[in-house]
This record gives sequence, structure tokens and C-alpha cells, in this order.
Amino acid sequence: MLVCEDRSLKLMTGDDKNKLGGLWSSKERTCIHLLEYTTTTKARLLQIHAFMLRNSLYKNKNILTKFMATCSSIAAKRFTTSSEDATNLIRHARKLFDHMPDEHDTFISNTMMRAHLGIHQYDECFRLYMELRRNGTFKPDGYTFLTLAKLCTLTSDAQRSQQVHNHVVKEGFVHNMFVATSLVDMYAKLGQMNCAQKLFDEMPERSQVSWTTLVGGYAKCGEIDNARIFFNQMPKKDTPAFNAMINAYVKVGDMTQASNLFNEMLEKDVVSWTSMIDGFCNHGDVDTARTLFNTMPHKNLVSWNAMIKGYHQNKQPNKALKLFQELQSEPSLEPDNITIVSVLPAIADLGALDLGKRVHEFVMRKKMKKGSNICTALIDMYAKCGEFTKAREVFESWNVKETATWNALIHGFAVNGFGKEALDVFLEMCKNGVKPNEVTMICVLSACNHSGMVEEGMKWFKRMEEFGVAQTIEHFGCVIDLLGRAGCLDEAEKLMDDMPFEVNEIILSSFLSACGYVKDAERGERILRKTHGKEYWNDGNYITLRNLYASEKRWVDVEEVKEMMRSKNTRKEVGFSSVIEGGGEVWGFASGGGDRLHPEWVSINSMLEMLLLHMKKEYSTNMDM
Repeated sequence: MLVCEDRSLKLMTGDDKNKLGGLWSSKERTCIHLLEYTTTTKARLLQIHAFMLRNSLYKNKNILTKFMATCSSIAAKRFTTSSEDATNLIRHARKLFDHMPDEHDTFISNTMMRAHLGIHQYDECFRLYMELRRNGTFKPDGYTFLTLAKLCTLTSDAQRSQQVHNHVVKEGFVHNMFVATSLVDMYAKLGQMNCAQKLFDEMPERSQVSWTTLVGGYAKCGEIDNARIFFNQMPKKDTPAFNAMINAYVKVGDMTQASNLFNEMLEKDVVSWTSMIDGFCNHGDVDTARTLFNTMPHKNLVSWNAMIKGYHQNKQPNKALKLFQELQSEPSLEPDNITIVSVLPAIADLGALDLGKRVHEFVMRKKMKKGSNICTALIDMYAKCGEFTKAREVFESWNVKETATWNALIHGFAVNGFGKEALDVFLEMCKNGVKPNEVTMICVLSACNHSGMVEEGMKWFKRMEEFGVAQTIEHFGCVIDLLGRAGCLDEAEKLMDDMPFEVNEIILSSFLSACGYVKDAERGERILRKTHGKEYWNDGNYITLRNLYASEKRWVDVEEVKEMMRSKNTRKEVGFSSVIEGGGEVWGFASGGGDRLHPEWVSINSMLEMLLLHMKKEYSTNMDM
């Protein structure tokens, strides 16, 4: 039941009553109060609408505008979880708008346009604007054009943006500083910096936001020199302008310039710190990133996500998981979709299945099932942990299956040697009308490769054009490896010679390994002559060639390869073992003595020595029998 009028008025403070003024009737004040302070659900909104109809308040434009604005606000909040509920709310508001007895004024029209924009009904928003213009009585104002500029930015519609610009000029708002700034921002985000610059130059008055918008536009378009020129010309440099320049330098990997600007800043916000953390992580300097992370005065979830992701992308999954566990102890922060997508690959790399299951439970409990990123990451995690049944369950439970979701399941079967199952999923994908992309075909070819399905692999490689997918070097690499593993070295070498790409280190490594399988040192030497001196001759390739010579007892050649390795200062990478979970901690183990950092190293080493003695004893006993 709707709260009665007397009770509603009692809930209002003296300030509330003063805000409403003495010109309002008690029923009007009640309705406004209900809309401002008690409306949180669609059902509640419909009750208030009934109250408006019962008391003939629907003719009051102020109340009607407030009602529509409330519909818009609730719909925007609901849109992330239930687009259908949001759409129904806006449809309800639109019916009221369309059946208004009087002409639509500018304010209520702007409210309706923003309502459509708030739930991504971009075409409907623009269609309404054009209908209002055709009626002849509608007079757009600055807020109208701010809404339309945002619409053009969100839709990346260059043609529509030009139309809006023309209307701005026609209606005399081109010299309005706020409207002009929004148009500069619109053109900048569309990548049309010439138009943005021209508008900026013609502005009779420029605000701090106008300057920052232009600098940020050049920075986002990668025109760093122009961005820096206008940044240096700014009458006053504010934090957003510094952040725009820092982000620009971070994107191109120039951490020296980014650091210089960061150190110049008088007021750093969380965006400034997070940009630097992200930049150093992308640059491979995780230690500096962590120092900044520990130093920053206030951390938000974006900062935590950047550091967790940074650890994973720099192959430090154990530290990523440890930081994720620290995040869970923060009372004011809770992992979001980005956190989950960042931490699941680290869990997959370490094979920390128990932790992965707990994260999955968290996802289900928080109903984080919108979008394909989490689904893809969960499937990948379960597949890498060998839990194919769970991977399939996740796939089947997801409502919207995008191409990336199918790819994750195909890849999960492929890398674990289940080629037939991977191809079955691929065929099911095609049957469901989902178009394969480059990644899909890499997964398919990888499935054939890991299962030795040469004919199937060659068939799908040749049929890629049917799906409109161009053959890339990754696809050629899969097929060359497939042929090499099958011992078809002539075909593999011919494909390598004929492909329209230069050999990379992955293809070279797989081909040399294939030569090693069949002890074909002569072919390996031929490849060496073709590619020697190239940067993709890495440590592993030299070791493969050395072992190939050693298998044929060509010790002189072995020494020559060793000399090449010494001259290039190459060394074999440290091996990294799978995970051990215990006591709430996740640990990985590496060869080469690095595990002495583990707090239980003495106990672990003692246990290993006991196992070694036991193995030696068993080996000796078996030999005596």
C-alpha cells in the first residue's frame, strides 16, 4: 500500500517543506516527497503513478518531469542487472510523455531524451529529438546539445555528429562555452582532431575543462607531441590534464616522461597513481609498480585490479593470488568483474583449483553472470586444472554465449589433447550460427595439432576463407607444427618457405623440435643457414639445435652452438613447477635454488632428502632381486 498523505508529510523535515514552497498543495508535496525519498522499485513507482492519477496530478508538468526523471534513474541502475526491467520503465515514462495534454517544453523533453540515453537506446533518443524538431514548437537549449554530443560520442557516429554540430550553429549555441567544449570532446573521441582543434580555436572563451578536453583528445589519439604543446600552453595545469598526458606516455611505454610529469604534480589523485602502476607493469617493472602501490595514500578497486593484473601479465601468478587475498581483507572494497577476470588466469596458471572453486562460488553468489569475460576465464581455469566437466557446466549455464565463450571451451579441450571433443564443440558453434574468428581457428588447428589429426587440420586450414578469416602467422605456425610432429618435414618446410610471413621464434622452435624427433640434423642446419642472426634465435632454439647435434654425436658442432650461446649470453630459463596449496597460501616452486625464499624451505628440503634416500633404497633393493 502507498504511504498515506499524513504519514508522508510527517516524514518530511522542515527543510524539505521549505524547499517545496508554499505554492504546492499538500498532495503535490506528498507526491514530490515520495518520488525523492521513497522510490526504489518499479512496483513502488507504479503505486506513485496511481496516486498521481487518483489525485489528478498528472497535469502538473513539474511532477510529471520528476516522475520521468525518477523512472530514468531507476532504469539506469537496473540496466546492468536487468535490461528488460529498465526498458519497461522507460517505455512507461515514454507513454506518459507522448500523452501529455500540453505541448512538450524543453526541460521535460531533455529529461525524456536523457532517459533513453541512460539505457543505451541511442537511436530512440535521436529519433525523439528529430520528431520534436519537426513539430516546430520545440526549442532546444544547451542541455539538449550536451545530451546529443554525448550520444554521438557513445555511438561513434561521425555523420550524426556533423548533423548535431550544424544544429548547434543554426540555434546559436556554437559560442556557448559548455556546448562548444562538449563538441570538442565529441570530435576528439571520434578521432577527428582537426574539427576539435578548429572548434577550440574559434571559442571566444575557454575554460579549464576546454583545455583539458583538447589535450586529452590529442593524447587519446596518440598525437603526443600536439598534446604536449597544448599542455605546455595551458594557463593552469590541473590534475585531469596531467593524467591525460601521463596516460599518453604510458601507452607508448615512455615511463621516463610519465614519471617526470608525475613528479611535477602538486595534487595526485588515484587515477594518477593507478596510471603509473599500470605503466610500470606493462613495462615489466613490477617492483617499481608495487612500490607505488604501497606508497599511494588512497587505493580504490581499480588500483588493486591494476596491480593484480600486472603480476599475472609479468608471470608472477603467486604474487597475484597473494594480493587478491589481501584485497579480500579490505572492508570497504569487494572484487568486481575486472578483479575476477584478472585473478582467474593466475589461478589457472598455478592450477590452484580449490581457490578457483571459491572464486566461482563468489561469482555465483554475487550474480556476476553478465558478459562473457568471466565465463571465458572460468572455462579456461577449469580446463587448465583438468576439470573438463566443470568447464562444460559453466559453458552450459551461461545465458549469452559469445564467440570468446565458445573459443575458451574449444581451447580447453584442445590443449589437453581432446581433439575430437574440441572439433565437436566447433561444429556445434557453427551450427548455432556463431561466426568463428581468428582465435577460433587457432584453437581448432591447435586441437588437431595436439591430437595428431593431420588431415582434419589441413582441411580446416584450407577452409578458413569460407568463414571470412584470413590466415595469419599463428595459423601457419599451428599447421607447420602439426606437420612437423607427424614427421611430414618436407611439407612443413615447404609451407614455411611459401608462407607470406617471416619465420618467427615459435615456428623456428617447433620446426627444430620436429627435426630432433627424426634426428634430421641436415635439415636443422639448413634452417640455421636461412635464419641465423635473426633476433628470434632464442635460448631454447640453440638448445634444441645443440641436442640435435648431440644425438648424432657431432661434438664439434655441439661446441660451436655452445660458443654461439656464450657470445649471445644466452641461458636456459628457470623451470617453474605446479602449485601447492596449504594453510591458505599458494606457492609455486622453481628450479635453481630460488625456493629458499619459502618460509618452510628447511622442512621442505628435509622431506625431499628423506624421499630421495627412500627412492635410492628401493632402487638398490630392486637391483639386488
